[in-house]
Amino acid sequence: MPACPQTHAAQGLHNSSSRFQALHPAIVRNRVSSSLGTSIMRSRFSCLTLPLLALLAAAPGLAGAYQPPQARDDGWAVADAAAQGWQVERFGELEAAIAKGTFADVTSIVVAKDGKLVYEAYFNKGGPDVLNDVRSATKSVTSLLVGAAIDRGLIPNAQAGVYGYFADKRPWRNPDPRKDKFTLEDLLTMSSLWDCDDDNPFSDGNEERMYVREDWTGFVLGLPIKGFAPWMTRPENSPHGRSFSYCTAGSFLLGAVVERASGQPLQTFAAQALEQPLGITRSQWNRSPEGVGMGGGGTRYRSRDLAKLGQMVADGGRWQGKTVISKAWIDAALSVHAQARDDADYGYQFWRFRFPLHGQQTGVWAMSGNGGNYVFILPEQRLVAVLTRTAFNQRNAHPQSQQLFADYLLKAMP
Repeated sequence: MPACPQTHAAQGLHNSSSRFQALHPAIVRNRVSSSLGTSIMRSRFSCLTLPLLALLAAAPGLAGAYQPPQARDDGWAVADAAAQGWQVERFGELEAAIAKGTFADVTSIVVAKDGKLVYEAYFNKGGPDVLNDVRSATKSVTSLLVGAAIDRGLIPNAQAGVYGYFADKRPWRNPDPRKDKFTLEDLLTMSSLWDCDDDNPFSDGNEERMYVREDWTGFVLGLPIKGFAPWMTRPENSPHGRSFSYCTAGSFLLGAVVERASGQPLQTFAAQALEQPLGITRSQWNRSPEGVGMGGGGTRYRSRDLAKLGQMVADGGRWQGKTVISKAWIDAALSVHAQARDDADYGYQFWRFRFPLHGQQTGVWAMSGNGGNYVFILPEQRLVAVLTRTAFNQRNAHPQSQQLFADYLLKAMP
């Protein structure tokens, strides 16, 4: 191996940011770029000996000193977590665990406390300007858009009937008078009477069946009413009087309702009612084959913009002192309406989990999507934590993400 230039090696030992990037090439911290340049960093990395690598890998504390997020012209204030009493060494331990592969496919972590960013890091192919595919976290955004439409008087309330918005689609398959009683709240809480369950491959409404159809709207409206076998719990015997089944098709139809009520494409309404007030200038929305905005998944946002969505929700619908979504809607969205699992509840397209915080079980709301994508929200603490990953369709993605949040981010809190 060629000898290293002494100046490069010496500089590498004193520049913690460059040292961290060289030792862990999959991780790119949001720090000021080293003036040495990429070529020097590569040279430095090539000159590290195997014993030194082994030594540093065994010492997570050397992974890189904490530095506060950079201020950017995007509306976010930043703060020094160490000065606020955070155990910032936890962040270094987390980065070392990601570098070791304990948490695969993590692309970004952004944490905000009291309206200020206190931690920001990017990994693998992540970056501050990357539009993250957050999959079903889109459902929470769609809930916010329903609230925005209600705030504007475009939709009367959450008890508005669903099928009344689609009279032009009659006749639909499997007509049933009970469909006339379906409300937006039924869809928001994943508790309609459609046979629609993404966790059941035999369900007529499984999302994979919808994706291969040309008319997604007609597909959803024509779903049959589900039956309840003797061993199944009926809605009236379920917690909160609702039988939960995860139904992406219903979330898609919520977006279609917003389009019809507003007279605008979902993406356009989202930009005007939600994104522009938050200073979000870039996003990407999917559409169905017939051109309807996909309210059920696949929207892409930058990590700091996801944190804005979370902060606005944590602050009761306000961003920088201005109301974006009414507090009444946020309160309704962050209320338990259905029991999703033994360990999780559901609001209006928001999940509610329980995590230990300072020795007590604490309810944490979340936007959640395939791949282990999360925006965790603790309104009482004014805490928001964004975690983006690309571990799509991996069984352990969600448990891993929740473990990361609990073991590193929550335990780092002052």
